[in-house]
Amino acid sequence: MPRVVIAGCGFVGLATARVFQTAGWDVLGLTHSAESAAALKGEAFSVAPCDISDAEAVRAIASGLAGNADAVIHCASSGRGGADAYRAVYLEGARNLLDAFAGARLIFTSSTSVYSQTDGAAVTEDSPAEPPRETGQILRGTEELVLARGGIVARLAGIYGPGRSVLLRKFFSGEAVIEGDGGRFVNQVHRDDIASALRVLIEEGATGIFNVSDDAPMPQREIYAWLAERFARVLPPSGPIDPNRKRGWTSKRVSNAKLRALGWVPQFPSFFEAVERQPELVKLASEN
Repeated sequence: MPRVVIAGCGFVGLATARVFQTAGWDVLGLTHSAESAAALKGEAFSVAPCDISDAEAVRAIASGLAGNADAVIHCASSGRGGADAYRAVYLEGARNLLDAFAGARLIFTSSTSVYSQTDGAAVTEDSPAEPPRETGQILRGTEELVLARGGIVARLAGIYGPGRSVLLRKFFSGEAVIEGDGGRFVNQVHRDDIASALRVLIEEGATGIFNVSDDAPMPQREIYAWLAERFARVLPPSGPIDPNRKRGWTSKRVSNAKLRALGWVPQFPSFFEAVERQPELVKLASEN
């Protein structure tokens, strides 16, 4: 039975662990704390606490498995921290996992925020990825480390799913603002589609960089106009562009063609389809 180690069993990692376990993999999920590990004790896979920024802790986990892992997925979160947290969790975490599990294929879940285009252009994996902020530069440094060691980089678009949707939360709470003319393109992907994509990347023996995004990048105004009509609410007000976003203000259309060519098919090709087909997505967002 093949084994996968999933570093970070949060929103994306937990769904990914379940996908691999259901597919017949032996799964070990790593959480940052013992409390987080205890909260997952009812899952059908093994869970252990491990701070992946601690090289010794990662080596201890690998030693317990006798280094026996076919794949490692790094989807731990920085906890919304700044550059120091990014460097510890992403860069040092990736290095520690690569060193401890030298024989495994590693996927690093990066972000499409590394593309800094602002003109609405279509971007592929070959497009320039030159983030201006230090946090984005740390992501790029981590990507380069992983690629140099034969790993895979999965650049995730804006993540949403049951209990997590920035757009829906802001829309229902009245916090939503249409920035500028509303033409900024928004790229998203459902949590469950990320999980299935990571499995495809491992099982198809992929290498290199892959964008993980749905089929439908959409202008911000179009999204909010659709939600306003769908739920009989007023259109959010217009306001100035917010240049202080944590990962920078961008507008681009992220292509998933390379990932689709491997056989990946998203369950939710667009945000609108997810809203229509997944009542819990809307229910949880409107209650928060």
